[in-house]
Amino acid sequence: VQLQASGGGLVQPGGSLRLSCAASGSFSRLTAMRWYRQAPGQQRELVAAIFSSGGTDYADSVKGRFTISRDNAKNTVYLQMNSLKPEDTAVYYCNADYVSYADSGTVVGRDWGQGTLVTVSS
Repeated sequence: VQLQASGGGLVQPGGSLRLSCAASGSFSRLTAMRWYRQAPGQQRELVAAIFSSGGTDYADSVKGRFTISRDNAKNTVYLQMNSLKPEDTAVYYCNADYVSYADSGTVVGRDWGQGTLVTVSS
């Protein structure tokens, strides 16, 4: 599965950005989709997740400011980021769990997209 992330950029504190991550390739369906971020010198951390049920989960640091959503018809996950803070500056990565049904059996996997840089600065 190939994941293409986009939407990063430079924004002032208090501003908004919307990240997108589109999946393509050979798979039967996507299950959980997630956004992670990694700031310079820090470990990658989970920002938000959305499950095939539509349920969501957020890191405490972004609750109330970020919203994750998905468009199953487009195999795309979004991250709406509002009230951005300088500490949100990081490279944002998406990943997705997928299931592939083939004659040889069922394959379950997880793939990552390339990062998109978000910089929050005045």
